[in-house]
Amino acid sequence: MGAIRIKYKKQAEVLVEVAYALPSEQLILQVKVSAQITAEQAIKASTILDRYPEINLNINKIGLFGKLIKLDRPLRHLDRVEIYRALIADPKEVRKQRAAEGKAVKTVN
Repeated sequence: MGAIRIKYKKQAEVLVEVAYALPSEQLILQVKVSAQITAEQAIKASTILDRYPEINLNINKIGLFGKLIKLDRPLRHLDRVEIYRALIADPKEVRKQRAAEGKAVKTVN
C-alpha cells in the first residue's frame, strides 16, 4: 500500500490577534493579514499603535502566547501577538525587600 498524501492549499490570508493590556483595560484586536506577515507588520496593521501612542516597539517587548519573540518573527493563522509594558519594579528586588522586611519584623518580636 502506498502512503496517502494530503495536499494543503496555502492560505493567502491568516487571522491573528494583537493584544495589549493596561492595569485598567485590555484590548485584543483581530486582524486579517497576508500569510507571510511578521509580528511587527501585524502590530502596525492592527492600528493599536494609533490607539496607544505610548507603545514603542524599540522598547516594549513582545511575545507569542506568553513567550518572548522578536519583531521579525513570522506569524501563523490564529497566533496572538502580545505587547508587554515595562515593569514598574523588578520582581526580584521586590521579593528581596519583602524577605528583608519579614526578617526585621521577626527579630523585633
